[in-house]
Amino acid sequence: MKEAAFTAEKELLAQAVREPGDRGEPPAEFTRTGRTRRGKSAASWQSRLYPAAAGLLFLLLWQLGALHGLLGLEPYQLPLPSDIGASIRDNADVLWLYSLYTGAEIAGGCLLGSVLGLAAAVGASFLPRAGQAGISVLAAVSAVPIVALSPIASSWFGDGILSRIAVVAVLTTATMAVSAYKGLTAIEPSYLELMSSAAANRWQTLRKLRLPHALPDIFSALKIGMSAGIIGAIVGEFFVASRGLGYLLSDQIRLGNMPLAWACITIAAVLGIVLYALIEGAERLAIPWHVSQRRSS
Repeated sequence: MKEAAFTAEKELLAQAVREPGDRGEPPAEFTRTGRTRRGKSAASWQSRLYPAAAGLLFLLLWQLGALHGLLGLEPYQLPLPSDIGASIRDNADVLWLYSLYTGAEIAGGCLLGSVLGLAAAVGASFLPRAGQAGISVLAAVSAVPIVALSPIASSWFGDGILSRIAVVAVLTTATMAVSAYKGLTAIEPSYLELMSSAAANRWQTLRKLRLPHALPDIFSALKIGMSAGIIGAIVGEFFVASRGLGYLLSDQIRLGNMPLAWACITIAAVLGIVLYALIEGAERLAIPWHVSQRRSS
């Protein structure tokens, strides 16, 4: 009797602690993981589907003339999307060449301004008292209007591409300097004490701790600088230029060719989206460990 009772209790205990998968059911952890992945996948599709549907609805209302009636505009003032598309098709060669020219101005200016801003931030992190004052001066420079910078850059660097690169560089330097300085200096003291206990010098601390810590802020500055760079390049071409999307845009507005002018605006917007997407792709590769990337994945 005792042996039978002991055997029955043993079987009940084994059944109680048996894994769910042993009874033909998936483990609870696997079920939760699968549901989480399906939820993330559905949320990702919804985050892409809703903006696309809203954009298509906006274009449809525009094409049907709803925006003209709402704003009280005529088709020659606000061309229809079909007319803008036809203008892009008919002037594809010119728009392609001018977009490359403007894109070179944006990329060159953002690269130069980002390097200068990062160098200023690194120098300021080595000299905290004087460096903070220097960063404040750079932040004040970013408040100078583009319409004031463009003529000055043209008188300094001529009418070529260098003047627009200089304007974009000025706009992006301050943004990079302020953001990078924040990332380089906003570090917990315990991390710095750990590097000090390992006998790391300033350059080793910069390379192993400060720069990796500042990468999210650096990429944020690149995104903001790219957006500002597009504005700087387009506006800079308004004043003194013989090529570029801004030059073609201002020229066609004067001639009253609004479909081609809006085609320039459309191409500039697409160019900005492409450059922004390239920076986001580089950010995913460089800092996959950051919380922003884990949430988006």
